[in-house]
Amino acid sequence: MKTIASHTLGCKVNQYDTQAMLELFQEAGYQIVPLDQPADVYLINTCTVTGTGDKKSLQLIRKIRRERPQAGLIVCGCMAQQRGEDLLSLGADLVIGTQRRGEVVSLYRQYLQNGIPFCAVEPLHSGQPFECLSITAQNEHTRAVLKIQEGCGNRCSYCIIPAVRGPVRSRPLEDIRSEVACLSAAGYSEIVLTGIHLCSYGKDMESPLSLLDAVRVVQAEPGVQRIRLGSLEPTVATPEFAAELRKADKICPQFHLALQSGSDTVLARMRRRYNTAQYLRGVENLRKEFPHAAFTTDILTGFPGETETEFEETKDMIRKIGFARIHVFPYSPRPGTPAARMPGQLTSAEKEKRARDLIALGRQVAHEYLLTWIGLDTDFLPEEEIDGSWEGYTPEYIRVRLEQAASCHSGKPVRVRLLGIIPGGMRGELIV
Repeated sequence: MKTIASHTLGCKVNQYDTQAMLELFQEAGYQIVPLDQPADVYLINTCTVTGTGDKKSLQLIRKIRRERPQAGLIVCGCMAQQRGEDLLSLGADLVIGTQRRGEVVSLYRQYLQNGIPFCAVEPLHSGQPFECLSITAQNEHTRAVLKIQEGCGNRCSYCIIPAVRGPVRSRPLEDIRSEVACLSAAGYSEIVLTGIHLCSYGKDMESPLSLLDAVRVVQAEPGVQRIRLGSLEPTVATPEFAAELRKADKICPQFHLALQSGSDTVLARMRRRYNTAQYLRGVENLRKEFPHAAFTTDILTGFPGETETEFEETKDMIRKIGFARIHVFPYSPRPGTPAARMPGQLTSAEKEKRARDLIALGRQVAHEYLLTWIGLDTDFLPEEEIDGSWEGYTPEYIRVRLEQAASCHSGKPVRVRLLGIIPGGMRGELIV
């Protein structure tokens, strides 16, 4: 039997796409093996959001070609979309970018028949349909990612994603309903709705829909216990949106609102479509409906021209929100974006120092958020039994270790009391 190994860099959308392609290879008779084992074919799904993503993608491609010279090598994803022909020169046999993933098996067979590496990257254009790839098995025990949207039209000054992912395309509700039913039947009790710009869901359709329409479809599936949302824009979090979201009782009150900067002047240079006052209103609207909600975010530090005053404004904003988790990224210029040509580019040392400061602050505010939960009761979804203890997450995505809970079963929610903070999360006890 032929074997295939894979590695995914970047976001949950990439993870979903990789799994979908692997299932296509399984249907064609391939067995999936770990990346560190010999395989007949290697599938690398690349990321180009940051310079680090580019570097890791290129390092892995070179490593596989050096160590497995006789194996087939398929490279796809965002960096492949942007630099397709370049990747052939590094030894890729097939490059397919962010389109034609559903044809990956037939395209690879074409390479095997001809023996000539080729690039099948297609140009992105408006009016493209959503490439509907479905998956039935995922790596996690109880949580499944469901991609419902592709592309972005925001054109932030630092971001290359619109160029490599294309315009907004949304998945039809009937396809969402069908895959949710399959995932539920396979035992997944939590569904994570994801997309490149999730809030744009439905805007491209002939009869416009919204993200709430997709939420209602998942809410209606009896086997689903939880619905978790991917990244949201603060401007979508209106009082009306928050109130409607609250009606879906399966929604997890953990909201990832991308901040990027806590300085209005930096946000303007980034071409973000909100300011700090609008961001705070979005948080307030959601907290009114979900009082104990966890807010997570992305911060891009060291943006061109970022002053010490602007950097301090970001730190003040982080403290004011009290985030449960922060992902920090030092700015890296993306060729072809307006920000790459802006004056005032900071040195790598300056950006790394600011990133370290924000990571430390992020740990502090995350710890403070966990302190607010000590002694409180919440739901807990057991996911994995380890040495007699169950581990899993609350709706707020707090990782919990539950000891002496033999009556727990994977994927079946139970009520717990959170007792204290431990490395990586909190300790809980079962409420009988």
